[in-house]
Amino acid sequence: MTAEIISGKSVAEAIRAELKQEVVELKAKQGIQPGLATVLVGDNPASVSYVTAKGKGCEEIGIASFQHTLPGDISEADLMKLVNKLNQDAKVNGILVQLPLPKHINENKILYAIDPNKDVDGFHPVNVGRLVIGEDLFPPCTPAGIQELIVRSGTPTKGAELVVVGRSNIVGKPIAIMMLQKKPNANATVTICHTGSRNMKEHTLRADILIVAAGAPKAVTADMVKPGATVIDVGVNRIGTAESGKAKLAGDVDFDAVKEVAAKITPVPGGVGPMTITMLLRNTVRASRLHAK
Repeated sequence: MTAEIISGKSVAEAIRAELKQEVVELKAKQGIQPGLATVLVGDNPASVSYVTAKGKGCEEIGIASFQHTLPGDISEADLMKLVNKLNQDAKVNGILVQLPLPKHINENKILYAIDPNKDVDGFHPVNVGRLVIGEDLFPPCTPAGIQELIVRSGTPTKGAELVVVGRSNIVGKPIAIMMLQKKPNANATVTICHTGSRNMKEHTLRADILIVAAGAPKAVTADMVKPGATVIDVGVNRIGTAESGKAKLAGDVDFDAVKEVAAKITPVPGGVGPMTITMLLRNTVRASRLHAK
């Protein structure tokens, strides 16, 4: 039986509708309008596309958007001044500095300068610490999106064998931490696999829930997946050009083969991707409530 497709697009639309209503109520009852400041340095096409999409997302649900587009040769000191200014701006609840930054700027120095209570990306060490101890004020956006896809697909998490392939600071480590917490929608038994793992297939075959963020196209094949598992594919890899001229994409999972084994699976594109910006918007609304208190 072919797997049920978990549509990130549909789940993201549902969450945005919920957020839009929440913003309406915040404005009506408390006079609050959440605000997100985005900082774009240079003209990297992918970064421009991401920031544009974030601006559209803000407009869609009623968040005030403050976009700062800066030249690629801006000094680290001047960028730091802007971050400090945004930290003090009461209209700004969330700050997002789009990565990557130019090589002459120390990314960590800039990210660590953001007020942790405005760090809606969840990258500041304070928020990473909060995540580890279970007080996740702003969970990282992609892992938060993954968790929503698992839960809203009806996949039980309590006591489930959950295997993560990949140990990046952006996806692998945080989603593992989130899913092992003693909380609703988590409480799983978590294993992390990586390039140093011996016999990865032995681990992945145990997974009731398999999250793949390996960074390599079709790294997980059908013989590595437990029949009936829920498979979340985080990867986006360019594997050529389609007839239309657009880039041909593949995930980290061999989708066509694995969908015949798994019970539920996310597609690429249209799976995890649409969730990331939606979770950023949710963190921004959460930040506005925090600052109002």
